[in-house]
Amino acid sequence: MADNLPSGLLEACVVVGASNDKLKEVFQSLQQGKEKESPPLEAEVLQVHAPPFVTKETAGGPQGSSGFGRVQRRRSFIKKKKDRPATPASDDTTKDSEAADEDVSVPKDIDLVALPQLCFPGGLQISSDSREDSFHFLVFTDVLGNQTYGVVVQYCRPVQIYQDSSLYQNGHWSSSKVPRLYATFGICVISKYPYYNALRDCLSCLLVQLKTCRMADFQERVKEFAAKLALVPIPPPGQFQVAFNLRPLQIVLPAKEDKENPTVDLDLHLPFLCFKPRQLLQIITCILTEQRLVFLSSNWARLTLMAECFMLFIRPLLWQHPYVPILSQQMLDFIMAPTSFLMGCHLHHFEEVAAETDDLILINIDDGTLSSLSLENVDIPDVPLDAEECFVKRMESIQFHYDLDVCHLGTSTDINEQRMQRRQWQQRLNSEIQTVTLELIVNIFREVQDHLNYEHRVFNSEEFLRSQDPLDQPFYKKVLDTHIFHSFLKDRLNRKMDSFTRLERSTRSEAQRMKATLDSPRRPTMQQMARKHSGPETRLSRRLGASLPNLGEEQPHGLPMRQTSLKKLSYDASVTSLKIPEKSLKTFKLPEFPPPLAYHYVQNYYSEVIGLLGKAMASLPPENSALLARYHYLRGVVNTVAGKRLDALADFQNLYRTDIDIFPGELAQSLVESLLPDERAQAERRSELKRLVSKAKKERDTDGASRGDDGGGVKKFQLPRTHMRLEDFVKRVQESGIVKDVATIHRLFEALTVGQIKQVDPEVFRVFYTFWKETEAEAQDVYLPAGVIEHLDTHECVYKLSSSVKTSHGVGKIAMTQKRLFLLTEGRPGYVEITKFRDIEEVKISSAPFLLLRIPSLKIKSSLRKEMFEANLKSECDLWNLMVKEMWAGRKMADDHKDPQYMQLALTNVLLMDAVVGCLQSQKAIYAATKLAYFDRMKLEVPMMVPKTTSETLKHKINPSVDQTEPRAVDVLLYTPGQLSVSDPDSDGNPKLWCALSDGKVVVFDAASWSMQQSCVQAGASRLNCMLGLDLYQVWIGSQDSVIYIINTRSMSCNKQLTEHRNEVTGFALEERGEAYSQRQAYSCSVDGTVIIWDVSTLQVRKQFRLSCDRLQSIQLFSGILWCCARDCIMEMRKNGVPHRRLSLPEHLSSRPSTFSGFTLLTEKEQLWTGCAEAAELCVWHTRDLAKPFQRIPLQDCEGVTCMIKVKNQIWVGCRGWSQGKVRGKIYVVDTDKHTVEKELVAHTDSVQALCSAEDRYVLSGSACEDGKIAIWKVE
Repeated sequence: MADNLPSGLLEACVVVGASNDKLKEVFQSLQQGKEKESPPLEAEVLQVHAPPFVTKETAGGPQGSSGFGRVQRRRSFIKKKKDRPATPASDDTTKDSEAADEDVSVPKDIDLVALPQLCFPGGLQISSDSREDSFHFLVFTDVLGNQTYGVVVQYCRPVQIYQDSSLYQNGHWSSSKVPRLYATFGICVISKYPYYNALRDCLSCLLVQLKTCRMADFQERVKEFAAKLALVPIPPPGQFQVAFNLRPLQIVLPAKEDKENPTVDLDLHLPFLCFKPRQLLQIITCILTEQRLVFLSSNWARLTLMAECFMLFIRPLLWQHPYVPILSQQMLDFIMAPTSFLMGCHLHHFEEVAAETDDLILINIDDGTLSSLSLENVDIPDVPLDAEECFVKRMESIQFHYDLDVCHLGTSTDINEQRMQRRQWQQRLNSEIQTVTLELIVNIFREVQDHLNYEHRVFNSEEFLRSQDPLDQPFYKKVLDTHIFHSFLKDRLNRKMDSFTRLERSTRSEAQRMKATLDSPRRPTMQQMARKHSGPETRLSRRLGASLPNLGEEQPHGLPMRQTSLKKLSYDASVTSLKIPEKSLKTFKLPEFPPPLAYHYVQNYYSEVIGLLGKAMASLPPENSALLARYHYLRGVVNTVAGKRLDALADFQNLYRTDIDIFPGELAQSLVESLLPDERAQAERRSELKRLVSKAKKERDTDGASRGDDGGGVKKFQLPRTHMRLEDFVKRVQESGIVKDVATIHRLFEALTVGQIKQVDPEVFRVFYTFWKETEAEAQDVYLPAGVIEHLDTHECVYKLSSSVKTSHGVGKIAMTQKRLFLLTEGRPGYVEITKFRDIEEVKISSAPFLLLRIPSLKIKSSLRKEMFEANLKSECDLWNLMVKEMWAGRKMADDHKDPQYMQLALTNVLLMDAVVGCLQSQKAIYAATKLAYFDRMKLEVPMMVPKTTSETLKHKINPSVDQTEPRAVDVLLYTPGQLSVSDPDSDGNPKLWCALSDGKVVVFDAASWSMQQSCVQAGASRLNCMLGLDLYQVWIGSQDSVIYIINTRSMSCNKQLTEHRNEVTGFALEERGEAYSQRQAYSCSVDGTVIIWDVSTLQVRKQFRLSCDRLQSIQLFSGILWCCARDCIMEMRKNGVPHRRLSLPEHLSSRPSTFSGFTLLTEKEQLWTGCAEAAELCVWHTRDLAKPFQRIPLQDCEGVTCMIKVKNQIWVGCRGWSQGKVRGKIYVVDTDKHTVEKELVAHTDSVQALCSAEDRYVLSGSACEDGKIAIWKVE
């Protein structure tokens, strides 16, 4: 257990300087006149202080430890009395400075060999003048990429040398012949966390004490200082910070924004004070393209701070190469490394570094310039122009100067108040800068996801490059081959929900959302085409001067900046309104430090912290679960180091119901493994801990198999080299990004293997793929005049363009979009509409006489024109006939079924036909293409015809599995209403449709536009059975794995879990608030008959009872009375949880296998309606007499009821049924007054599994996996 204690603020505190013997040698040399100046000295490690500083052993108790910090040790660091350093002068005597030998353990991953050089990177000398104390910052990176951080203060004090009865003491010399000497000591505080400002403040407080302390107290003061810092816990991620007093200052430790991002405790605006925005972009480009970078400055502190700022600017991308922000003089040969790197050194090494190699990018922080010696070896491409312009405009709007912000305020007389005011300003500014730099990264890499294949982990880099503006391609060509981008790709393929993903989704345009919903083939829209051709010469002029010039051999010069006009920006106007929400921080103040080297005082200190956290939690309103989670986390950590393991586990268990995102999994598992037998027995008796203990055991058993599994690598698409059978062909086509749908790929396989063995030749695949990509590329180059574009819709795309042909409307090229056919006339290009696909009445091929030949022509009859359109398409005629018929059929199907995806599928089929014909180039090519004419065949089949009642009631259909290779079953649907006035910047206020698919996946649609808002919110990995919307900010989901997952509707993350159920959760019910100030209650049930009543605000269990039944399936509340539906019965419950009445299966069904599948209660009519899974009827019961149903309502062509809901005065019933001779999903609309079926609706090709109501205006139905779609019905 000791090896896994949570790290506190301090990892180690190291004192570095010249040894006593070295100082004596220098003193003697100077005294004897052998040296005129003090020679450079070799710095040595003089003291090491690392936790734990106190243990139970030292207090005379049993073995144990106290204090934050890992105690893995590498070796002991022992300083004998004779090796004690010369210490700062004081008025004490030498005997007070003598102490016993000291044995100090050194943390495992701290390199004491290189540390002295880094503490004194410019070398160490004894001087005759006192120097000002100075700070600088260090970053240590191990071979695994883990980083440790150091803050160093160089502390100059007079030294005391005893020699020949001459004594230097307190700055007054007893012998005038003895020179005045000052030695510099380095004190380095090392931490696992980058608290640069906080640790600098801590060392500043230490210096105040050291300047007045006695010689004998020097080491003790440093050790006490280190021991105090070891008592400071690190705050958990979120809007939370920890403060403590270290006289005379109050120190504040900010938390990470989230668990994915590092702590930010430095001033992120420093680079903007040194560099202009476009120079910043050049540096960011150098980092993204993995150049060999050297930062230079005359100030050591700037080097690390500047490098760390740029590391934060590029997140979530992570630098993958050597990273040494400070190189000492002895380390300069590191820059000869053959790999990419980022290093820093003093400015006076500029000439030396520049002469070493000519492919370095030299960044002069002091002058704000970039330079290089070689044009041939260094190529810095420009950041994509739209991203650059947006970034520059953002930077111009940010206020970087603190004094301008506070010039209207008075001067505070309290230094801590002044510091707090400055800190709050800095935190706001940091937040703005991070948002703007993240937006830059999102704008650069937004389109990467469009070229990913998640199933096979493929990134189609060639296709991505082709889709970019030619002037931006040099940038992407360099970036795409880097390690930093490869790591970023792995996160995207793993569907990582990080800050990049959240910002990218929140800033999508409506067109981008709809594109994601429909998954259309890639072609430029009319809007993009108009923008592309509006002013290419303007865009090109902005790229002039982009290359890096040869800067000569003698003196490097700065890189030239692009001359970019800001008079007209091409990015969207909405960019300027990016909102950066105000973040309210909660500060927890630690009590005053105890004597840190006494065990019992330290334990009392921990008890006091635990008590303060308990009081803070007790005063919190239950709705503030985010802050409550931070208090539980912090108290759990303190309980851990205090040895209270069960209390720590209880605190961590509470994170499940408050914020599971900050749950410390490794720490909790190590706590469980360290439990003593009696503690383990107690944990088994406490229900809230029993599940946590068993889960930790399970994770430990499976950890070996899953460790290191990051989802796999990233593959680039490669053309196949061997013959492909169907399964391999499906994989290859999906990897290529051409099409995902398995059924469509099967039809393509049939087309490419017509009349031969059922396998595709790799050469045929290569020709097919090349033709497809060339067609895409040609579409990018299509030029349409503005007069043509204005006739087309904004989001229309030209998908096919014929050769120039003679038509009944003149000579020109026939163009096909997803909506229409039009003629692009020759000469002066003009627009003549042929027809919209929905207006077509007939398509046929005829032959026109020409001399002695008959030339085939295509004839199209439109309902809006009397005459037929005719085009002499010659050899293209058969293909265009197939394509137009398929688009016509797809349009008809889409209109009849109110499903726009049919049109997208038809469009894909048409493009595949074109590629197949272009690939095969043989007589059988047209016949092969007919294999892809899916909708043209389907329109002839009677079952695909939509009944009139269905067509009139159906409003729209959406596909939640659009990004999947095959349809997924819709298991649960939930509609949550919107909010007309929303002050929360994280919420758009629109109503939402929540759809639960298989394997814990939840898809969210904007119910105002039916566009997909979230393609995947993960709630466990099991089937989801039920959902409940509690308020505007949380949705509960019951899972087959017995957990209730709670989704935060603002962040769209599943950050809470309720784990009290021991079996599959099957139903929810919400009790409406009876009085204005009464607490709301929610009910949940599981298949084993357990019903739990929850306090909605605190998420605590109020009551729990268990029913005796066969698989409890659902619960509902009517007028405050709970009704429970099991397979074999329906029960009315009393308030105390005891069944009041029990309804069994009707007698006519009890003799055959049948189960209840749903019910609803009409309280105003005193009727109970029930449906059974194997019965084609509804039963209606009087609630006063549940002996038998008084009426049975038959459901024609029904195999069984799956779900039912009440909407207005109707009961909507979802079933498995028959329609036109095939199994279909049917919905019956039953009038509750007449007890008759008003409508039979058929719109699903598989059984209806879920129904929900949208404010009684619409009903939404979801079907099983053969169909996998959601239908939206109008309620009358």
